[in-house]
Amino acid sequence: MSITKEEIQRVAQLSKLTFSDADLELYTEQMGKIIAMMEKLENVDTEGVPFTSNVTERVSVLREDNVLTGESREELLKNVPETEDGFIKVPAIMDNGEVGA
Repeated sequence: MSITKEEIQRVAQLSKLTFSDADLELYTEQMGKIIAMMEKLENVDTEGVPFTSNVTERVSVLREDNVLTGESREELLKNVPETEDGFIKVPAIMDNGEVGA
């Protein structure tokens, strides 16, 4: 499977990104190499290889999950430029709910 410049351009448009022609060429080539590597890995024989869910002996390296009392909503919103109905109001990033607007 290969990827085309048009597909890269479409993903960029959906992500609201723009690329120069040189960057578009570079990213198309790089993505093609990534896809080729994934296709190559799909053909690796893993029969008899045990499933590995953790590569270290440590079970959990995270701290204990303790509930802490948070700040009040009023305290958190006092430095916010604009609020609406108790929420932070931010500029719209989509017009009329359409992607790519």
